[in-house]
Amino acid sequence: MYDVRSRFVAVVSMLLLLAACGGTEAPATGFHELHPDGMNGAVLPDPYQLPGATLTDSEGGDYDLRKDTTKPITLVFFGYTYCPDVCQVVMANIAAAVSRLDDADRSEVGMLLITSDPARDDPKTLRAYLDRFNPTFEGLTGPLSTITQVAHRLGVAIEKGDKLPSGGYAVAHGTQIVGVLADGDAPIVWTDGTSSKELADDLTKALHDGIPQVGSTS
Repeated sequence: MYDVRSRFVAVVSMLLLLAACGGTEAPATGFHELHPDGMNGAVLPDPYQLPGATLTDSEGGDYDLRKDTTKPITLVFFGYTYCPDVCQVVMANIAAAVSRLDDADRSEVGMLLITSDPARDDPKTLRAYLDRFNPTFEGLTGPLSTITQVAHRLGVAIEKGDKLPSGGYAVAHGTQIVGVLADGDAPIVWTDGTSSKELADDLTKALHDGIPQVGSTS
């Protein structure tokens, strides 16, 4: 039995402002009151919509977000390979969550890392990075303007951050994981603090029972 009020107080504060790589912050948007739906992620009253943009995959080919994102559920995360901290933790948690699923469920889950740093993340760099976590994961790069627009449609902010002592720079980006369905709806979001078990539990529920619908606030 879920206590709606305590769950709301404990979790919504994490959703409204998410820490980004390099110590800066980027706001998450579109979140409303959580519901006793049995999910660890936040089910959105007004789902995001995956836009019909074309990016470049880790093999150098075109990837149409709407046509090629066909799994029953795909996890979308915006990050970059030079990220010094949270990206690696989130990616490791996603990989661990997917590994917890049985073979049939695992085949129904996709994962897209969309780089927030396309100037440095070319397809080869993305492929080598993703292979450290799971070789079935896909990475996308392309014009920063297109990536920023896609991120905005999914409630994720991206900004170029401060210059680092090493001469590089940080990239500030929202660190939430967005769950996208085969029809392009994105009705659920997880914070970067979601454990692999919690994420795996939600994926199992989503695949077998669907994601609960909540009332629209529009």
